[in-house]
Amino acid sequence: MVERYVISIDQGTLSTRCILFDQQGRLVSVAQREHEQYYAKPGWAEHDPTEIWSHLRRTVVPRALEGAGVGPDRITAIGIANQRETTVVWDRRTGVPVCHAITWQDTRTSGYVERLRRTTGDDFFLERCGLFPTTYFSAPRLRWLFDHVEGLRARAERGEVLFGTMESWLIWNLTGGPDGGLHLTDATNASRTMLMNIRTLTWDDELLAYFDVPRAMLPEIRPSAECYGMARAPLPGVPICAALGDQQAALFGQTCFACGEAKCTYGTGSFLLLNTGTELVRSRHGLLTTVGYQIGDEPAVYALEGPIAVTGSLVQWFRDRLGLIHSAPEIETLARGVEDNGGCYIVPAFSGLFAPHWRSDARGVIVGLTSYITRGHLARAVLEATGWQTREVVDAMNADSPRPLRQLKVDGGMTSNNLLMQFLADVLDVPVVRPMVSETVSLGAAYAAGLVSGYWPDLEGLRRNWHRAAQWMPTMDPARREAEYENWRRAVERSLGWARP
Repeated sequence: MVERYVISIDQGTLSTRCILFDQQGRLVSVAQREHEQYYAKPGWAEHDPTEIWSHLRRTVVPRALEGAGVGPDRITAIGIANQRETTVVWDRRTGVPVCHAITWQDTRTSGYVERLRRTTGDDFFLERCGLFPTTYFSAPRLRWLFDHVEGLRARAERGEVLFGTMESWLIWNLTGGPDGGLHLTDATNASRTMLMNIRTLTWDDELLAYFDVPRAMLPEIRPSAECYGMARAPLPGVPICAALGDQQAALFGQTCFACGEAKCTYGTGSFLLLNTGTELVRSRHGLLTTVGYQIGDEPAVYALEGPIAVTGSLVQWFRDRLGLIHSAPEIETLARGVEDNGGCYIVPAFSGLFAPHWRSDARGVIVGLTSYITRGHLARAVLEATGWQTREVVDAMNADSPRPLRQLKVDGGMTSNNLLMQFLADVLDVPVVRPMVSETVSLGAAYAAGLVSGYWPDLEGLRRNWHRAAQWMPTMDPARREAEYENWRRAVERSLGWARP
């Protein structure tokens, strides 16, 4: 019998990659290519959508197939995971973007967002879309484009230009582009725009009117796992069967299918998602309500999310800006050279604080500097900042959810740091578990596509593919843990006090 595979396209912030998975959920072949990062002005962060599509079509998919020694005829289905919230607007007739994509990291809309919060308040948005008004989401960026690209709003009203996040852009191109390309998104990505009603999973008339977004430019909202249509080049005849935002894909790849199960992805930033089942839980403690996933006609599964803006990027800052290490892995060795942080705490609010504070005016601080502090203490404080920020999010989740966190599944590049993983278990007081397959974003997109196409039979079959690689148990004295947490919270108060003049 000829073996077949599922291919996952993971379109991320720094690169695009394709991975082929077999029926045991094992990685068979991978190809990856980075794309350019554009920073035209302070606070701006952009990508070239045409470059990303070109890399996918000409390099990434062909190399992934070549690595497995197969052609498109051996691929059962395509699943797509993508950087969320990044905003793309393109010409329906030509397929040419009207400008660079504005990424989720971009903060050019901060002034507009602050006015929203002052004049309208948070509740208007939380009630309709489950999100706080911040620079993080797509709608403020779309509004900015209307205000700064001449004639764009009129063209959108006439249906001449299309809006989408990165999965919409890729699906449109994969299915033909100007020649009949499908313009759609899934419920997880739509839930990050500030334009979708979180209860009905449809575009919300009040939100569209508020941001003055024409319905004619919006993609059709579909389930996360469903056969959308057939791809053309570079995967002709292969069905596209799933699309999920990257963090929801990681939730799916970690097989967090039961209410109360949670995962946290530790990368440039970190994102903790807690499955709340089919119940929509509105946070009262600074978290986001989002769609976890939706399989076909089944009810949507919701999640509480706590995004943390700066975790892995703090290690990069320590390496590149301060020059105290030569490579990211060195920070663990340096931090192990001291017993504790020496009373030093770092709050990395480089562009404000995300959950649970949502304060764009917060600024980074280092608290507790004395002549005793060495670079080893600073290294430890850098790693511990990720642990304490996670603790703040978990405390908020436990306050919002009727089921307190019992275990945290982790993935992402920072999980190779064993000292950090042990610190997480200590400050959260729960087991921290890392899976055998670390590529959980790509795996989640593949799982969702394979489920729809019949490659995998059911959710329990996917659970059986999940295997634990490592586990860390809490060991810290509770009194010490709470005393250090109180020190961290005082440091955060200092960060919040650095309001913009």
